[in-house]
Amino acid sequence: MAKADYYDVLGVERSASEEEIKKAYRRLAVKYHPDKNPGDNSTVEKFKEATEAYEILKDPQKRQTYDQYGHAAFQPGGTGGYGGFAGFDLSDALRAFMRDFGGFGDVFDDMFGNGRRGGAMRGQDLRVRVPLTLEEIAAGVTRKIRIQRLATCERCHGSGAEPGTSPEKCPACHGAGEIRRVTRSFFGQFVNISPCPHCGGQGRIVGHPCSTCQGEGRVEGTTTVSVKIPAGVTSGNYISVPGAGHAGAHGGPAGDAIVLIEEKPHKVFTRQGDDVLCEIPISFSQAALGETITVPTLNGDQAVEVPAGAQSGKIVRLKNKGVPHLRGYGQGDQLVRFVVWTPTKLSLVERQLFEKLAAMSGTHPPKADKSFFEKLRETLGV
Repeated sequence: MAKADYYDVLGVERSASEEEIKKAYRRLAVKYHPDKNPGDNSTVEKFKEATEAYEILKDPQKRQTYDQYGHAAFQPGGTGGYGGFAGFDLSDALRAFMRDFGGFGDVFDDMFGNGRRGGAMRGQDLRVRVPLTLEEIAAGVTRKIRIQRLATCERCHGSGAEPGTSPEKCPACHGAGEIRRVTRSFFGQFVNISPCPHCGGQGRIVGHPCSTCQGEGRVEGTTTVSVKIPAGVTSGNYISVPGAGHAGAHGGPAGDAIVLIEEKPHKVFTRQGDDVLCEIPISFSQAALGETITVPTLNGDQAVEVPAGAQSGKIVRLKNKGVPHLRGYGQGDQLVRFVVWTPTKLSLVERQLFEKLAAMSGTHPPKADKSFFEKLRETLGV
């Protein structure tokens, strides 16, 4: 599906100023923030989309590149030099939002109303490492992953209160979850905002804790998620699984599971970007006379021609036999490097044959040209 225009996403004109872009993003981010819309995946996507648009348009250089090349500049291998930005996920979006707006107390007023910062907090993200073979990376794979996490308590449904009872509003902060202290000085009035120590910033007190979770609203558990890993990933790439992380305390929304990709070393192939390299030993006779041999590829064996007179280190390129391009079309190549194999032990007959070859003209390598220093000494007569 084609991406929407970043200006349309934020609802601003293409001539909008930086301040107008910031205000437009702030309005959308507050509206679609996951903490304000727990469990609503559609608003999560809108939050990520708005943040991605903001990250591009707030930066003058990126904005200029986008105006010139569009979304293509931020795809892998894009003209603008920002390839890979397409991997923007919820964790990136939340970090960007908190970086630019986390210190604004009125943002939380807009999100929760009346300055209220209390309430159920989002659970922590989990990181899960998934090792993959090069063959799995080339083909793409779906993995079922078992995750140990804190899950919502089924007895109290996450409230932390014993069934039949309800949490009460914190008497210290009156449900706000924060304490505001106003101080005045020669320079004016300052407001210091800190989490309420009485309720831990929750805004409520559990008078009769649940006997299963002891008032936490969550218990240790496991879950199994199915993750579709696209072809072309590499070590360091990650995939977010929304809602598969720790459940939030006291009924808060769950965090995400961050699936980190690890590429296993291969016995035959060395990966170079989306190309793969393998070394194939050949004999003296194969190098001199040429021969059709069979070499391994990621998709099975393939016949390859060794040209007559091949030198050790010669490389043959097999088009489109490498790793598919991530989020793109086509794939890399396979490079086959021929290495002339020298026998370490010779039978009497083999030794005699090599001696006959050595005695014949044309079986020795050509004499190397004189080195630079030799030529310099001859010129100077030293």
